[in-house]
Amino acid sequence: QMQLVESGGGLVQAGGSLRLSCAASGLSHYAMGWFSQAPGKGREFVASVSRSGGSTVYAESVKGRVTISRDNAKNTVYLQMNSLKVEDTAVYYCAAGQSYYSFTADYWGQGTQVTVSS
Repeated sequence: QMQLVESGGGLVQAGGSLRLSCAASGLSHYAMGWFSQAPGKGREFVASVSRSGGSTVYAESVKGRVTISRDNAKNTVYLQMNSLKVEDTAVYYCAAGQSYYSFTADYWGQGTQVTVSS
C-alpha cells in the first residue's frame, strides 16, 4: 500500500500563491496527479505529470495558473498555484496512477486544505 502525504495547504488571499507538496516512497514509479474537492462538490482533476516529469496535463480551469512538477530523487511531486481565486478553495488530493494521460488514481493521499479569501 502506497502512502502519499500532502503538505503546503493553508489560508491565502485571492491573487496569492501556494505550493503543495506530496511525498511518497516509490513515487518515481508512478504517474502523479492532483485533484481538488470543493465543499459540496465531487473530486475534480487538476493536473497530472508523467513518471519522468516531461509530460503534463492540466484542467482548463487552471491552465496558466498552476504548474505540476516532480523531483523523483526526493520522491516528491509539487503543485505550484498562482493567482489564486476564491473558487480555488478546496481540499487538494495527491494521487498516484499508471498513466498521466486520462489519469486514474490507484492511490490517494489524505488531502490538504486550501482556503482562498477575498
